Amino acid sequence: METDTAELILQTFTEVLIAPDATKEAIEILKSIKNLRILLTGGLVKKNTNALTWKKVNGGMLVQENDNGYLTPEDIKVVTKKIPNEKELEDLLFAWKVAKHIKSNAIVFAKNSSTIGIGAGQMSRVDSARIAVHKSKDMIELLNLESTFRSNFVVASDAFFPFADGIIEAVDAGATAIIQPGGSIRDHEVIQAADDAGISMVFTNMRHFKH
Repeated sequence: METDTAELILQTFTEVLIAPDATKEAIEILKSIKNLRILLTGGLVKKNTNALTWKKVNGGMLVQENDNGYLTPEDIKVVTKKIPNEKELEDLLFAWKVAKHIKSNAIVFAKNSSTIGIGAGQMSRVDSARIAVHKSKDMIELLNLESTFRSNFVVASDAFFPFADGIIEAVDAGATAIIQPGGSIRDHEVIQAADDAGISMVFTNMRHFKH
């Protein structure tokens, strides 16, 4: 992290900052934030195939492999008539990484490699989409961001859309591209909704599902 990034962080309410590394000058700038915790992790391992997680359940425990899925642009499949442009693809892959760490059902709105709205932990995916819409509007108004943040953003869903309603919520809010695993029995309806709206959609054939 360099000084220009640190100066941007000064403009927002921040309590914890995690970064691979930071210059001495950046750290000095950030020291002006009262009670800020700075964690420098060093390089993070992208994949650990031997790692396991466990959850306590009634009568025993559930053991499963870590969610180590990693995507490249070559791994995704465009399923709509419209193809995401280079900037949208970059934001889609960023939003997909964020969705991995959000409680399911997870919906992530992103633009310029930044999250602008997150909906999580709902029993209905469309409700998560509605929360993401609400959160994005609140953030834009609170931070007085440019009006361009109200449109042309991308969406990531940690699991497939079972119905087209979540797509419609995102499109009505200004989404132009969506990344999701695919695999619903109604994929054709969801794809058709995206085509009707003139947006792009890509499938990962991989899902995230954090509880």
